[in-house]
Order: sequence, then structure tokens, then C-alpha cells
Amino acid sequence: MSKRFIPLLVVAVVAAALGLWAAQRLLAPASPATPALPAPRALTLFPTPRALPDFRLQQADGTALTPDTLKGHWTLVFLGYTHCPDVCPTTLAEIAGAQKQWAALPEASRPRVLFVSADPERDTPETVARYAHAFHPDTLAATAPLPQLQAFARALSLVFMKTPGPSGDPADYSIDHSAAFVLLDPSVRMAGVVQPPFDVKGIAADLEALTTPAR
Repeated sequence: MSKRFIPLLVVAVVAAALGLWAAQRLLAPASPATPALPAPRALTLFPTPRALPDFRLQQADGTALTPDTLKGHWTLVFLGYTHCPDVCPTTLAEIAGAQKQWAALPEASRPRVLFVSADPERDTPETVARYAHAFHPDTLAATAPLPQLQAFARALSLVFMKTPGPSGDPADYSIDHSAAFVLLDPSVRMAGVVQPPFDVKGIAADLEALTTPAR
């Protein structure tokens, strides 16, 4: 992903997410608020989570990844592709540090990471799974045909774009994509974002606090 594209994507994600949140506040009925964190270290939480439309992605084992797959867990969603030269491998390696800290949490409620490839031409569900699991075996991985990916990304205020390479070869291209994580709550609503550069210890602590709130 071109480095000049990253700041524009970050601004676009934040602006779109906040705009959609404001529209929801004005037009939609009230929904349960996001649990409050005493002092969030890394997460930007929305006061009111945003409901998502249904989605259906493809996993390596042949099963569909749907909202039901994610229910009951806080989930960090990252959009990328396996041929990504820098942002994706760096991000997945960093977030694996948080996943290691969550290992002691009960599996039934442990936070999850979902890696979604925006390059269905080259990335099969099996390829995406092998790539994601090389960083951490608990990472969920999926992709889908382009129209479904576009709808999924749009619902999460994420963006991606195919960019031709300098050679002119149709197979020589990259995917410019958002560099932020989107946070989904256990009801699979968009509850916040996490922007780079990532404070891995802060992400781990914030998600652990949300998963195991003080009684």
C-alpha cells in the first residue's frame, strides 16, 4: 500500500465512522450504549454502537462467516491482502502480541481478530487462512467475491482500491486499503475504531477490560 495513501485513509475512516454515528443518533432508535472504560488507552469507542447489515464471507473450511460467527465476542476487523508488502504483515504481527495476552481469558468470550482479504483475484479463503494463521492461530480469516467485499467494507466505513503496478502487467497490482481496525461488540455492532500507530499493550488492556468488566 502506498505510504501517501495511509493518512488519507485514516482521515476517511474516522470521518465516515463519525458521520455515520451522528446520522444514527439523529435517525435511528436508541440502542444499548457501549460499556464505558475508565480510561481507554488505545480504543476510540462510539457512545452508541452502529448496527450492521447482514454479511456473508467465505472461510477456508467451507463455512460462511456471518454475524452469528462473531456473536458473543469483541472482534477487531482488519482489511488487507496477502501480497501486502508492509502494512498487513506488520499489523498482524503487532496484534498477535495482544492475542497472546488474551490467551488466559475464557475461549467462549475471548476477543477475536478477523482478517479479511480485499484481493479475491489472488486470495482464496485457504490462502487467507494460511497467511493469517502464520501470525496467530486464533485469527479468523475470510474473503468473498468483490461485490460482497465492497458492501462489507462500506458497512464498516473501510475503503480499498486496486492500483495497477508500473509494469503494465494485469497481474502486477496492489490494493490500497484502510490501515485501521474496526471494533465490533458482542452483538456484532460497530462499536469503535483503533488507529495506527498501534499501542498493542493498550489494545490488549482495553479489550480485556471490556471482556471482563468490573463487577
